[in-house]
This record gives sequence, C-alpha cells and structure tokens, in this order.
Amino acid sequence: MASRHLARSIVMQTLFEWDFNGKNPASLAGVVARNKQEFGPGLEEEYPFIDNLVRGVADRLPTIDKIITAAAPEWPIEQITSADRAILRLGLYELLYGNHEEVPPKVAINEAIELAKSFGGESSGRFVNGVLGTVYREMGEPGKEYPKREEPHT
Repeated sequence: MASRHLARSIVMQTLFEWDFNGKNPASLAGVVARNKQEFGPGLEEEYPFIDNLVRGVADRLPTIDKIITAAAPEWPIEQITSADRAILRLGLYELLYGNHEEVPPKVAINEAIELAKSFGGESSGRFVNGVLGTVYREMGEPGKEYPKREEPHT
C-alpha cells in the first residue's frame, strides 16, 4: 500500500507543477512522464494508477474547482495554496469519481490528509479534512445522517 501513497504523491506533485505553469493541456503528459521517471523508479506497476488520476483530475478540473469553491466559500480557489489546491483536486477526484471498491472514500480522504501534512502548511491537514469531509457528508455517507450546509444544525 505504500506504493499507492507514493503514487499519489507523484500525482500531487504533477498537478502542482502543471497548475503552477498555467495548466497547459499539451504539457501535462510530459510533466507526468518526467515525474514518474524522477520520483517513481520501481513503481512501474502503479503507472496506470498515476496516469488515471492525473487524467481524471485534468478532465474534470472545472467541476472539481466548483466543488472546492462551494465547500470552502470563504477561500477563493486562487487564494488556496498551490499545494493544498493540488491535494484537494486529487482527493475530490478519488472521492467523487474513483473506484470505491478499490479506494473507499474514507481512504481517499485519509490519503489526501496525509499528503497535506507532508506537502502543505501547518493547517493544511485540517483544511483538506474539512473540505473533503464536507463533500463526503453531502454525498451521503452510507448509514449516517448529517445536516446539509443549508439546514440548521440542531
């Protein structure tokens, strides 16, 4: 399982670099290939997982960013640090669009929190947990009832 964590860190670094350099769709394949070569020797079996995550986030970027904006309205997307933004995008992709039999939602959230603790600032783990937790509750955790954001909390 440690190889999956390392694979996610490669995805996060790829998304960070791609975002930092202007999100040019033509450059994404080169960025991911270079990062797999530099950070992922010995992880060849995880390369399809990495490619799937990177492509999935890139393909759904506008939708994912709208979800981030809705879940963290006090933080405009441009004001979220680049590292936290990349981690949130990855975490939301896995949470919303990933194969939940392969990666259960709580695992996706925990992995994103661990990435935030490693790559983000002092409060990044709490911030990522808050945003992903909000989305998870609004998705409807099986067997649990939570008030929606627009409902009063009693």
